[in-house]
Amino acid sequence: MSHFISHVATLEIPVTNLEKSIEFYIDILGVSLEFKGTKNAMLTYKSKGVPTIYLVQTDETQEISFKNTNNGIIHSIIDFYSPKLEEFYHWLKEKDIPVGTLNISPENGYGGFGFKDPDGNLLSVTNVLHSGQ
Repeated sequence: MSHFISHVATLEIPVTNLEKSIEFYIDILGVSLEFKGTKNAMLTYKSKGVPTIYLVQTDETQEISFKNTNNGIIHSIIDFYSPKLEEFYHWLKEKDIPVGTLNISPENGYGGFGFKDPDGNLLSVTNVLHSGQ
């Protein structure tokens, strides 16, 4: 069986204020502005290449997240990686970014937490790297 897809190219995120969101994502995620249109922008991690983050200005105010009906936990659909999970958590709190509970396993030190962008889109960060990352 042949595989036609090799990786995730772009994460598309709806935003209501493009300028505010560009500032947020550059400041909080450390991405660079690759392209900026009147109603959209492409952001990238220069050192890693993929995936890019495509911000699209829209009046649609639906937030990106979902509820796991098995346990009631609200999940993001995007997990970012940080080797300095606790430091990042406290840094976000100092910047008054809405953050969830910092969950770290005492057995292996792996964990993560959620935080929100200016439009209430739920993003997550973890210190877990998977094979090939």
